[in-house]
Amino acid sequence: MVRKITCEFLERLGYTVLEAADPKEAEQVCLQHPEPIHLLLTDVVLPQMDGKSMFRKLSPTRPEMKVLYVSGYTNHAIVKHGVLDPGVHFLRKPFSMDVLAPKIREVLDQPT
Repeated sequence: MVRKITCEFLERLGYTVLEAADPKEAEQVCLQHPEPIHLLLTDVVLPQMDGKSMFRKLSPTRPEMKVLYVSGYTNHAIVKHGVLDPGVHFLRKPFSMDVLAPKIREVLDQPT
């Protein structure tokens, strides 16, 4: 439900959203989508693999793709436990759409 609401919100902001329920589906969507994918918005903890591993798997075929991780854990705890490296874009759940929108813009606007 949260994924669906987030997708609808981002579409209202003018973003094209490709939705996937799990890493396997995300890989299929990534392979089948002919246009650039500018951002992967993913949870840190996922079924089958973690979000960081999923990004590493998808990014070689999508060099333009940036990533924003979300998690219910604090960003300090995630960095401390080595799940994410310092400086990686992260947003702690729960978050409001008023927080998500500028964070996405920040990630997209950052030079590669």
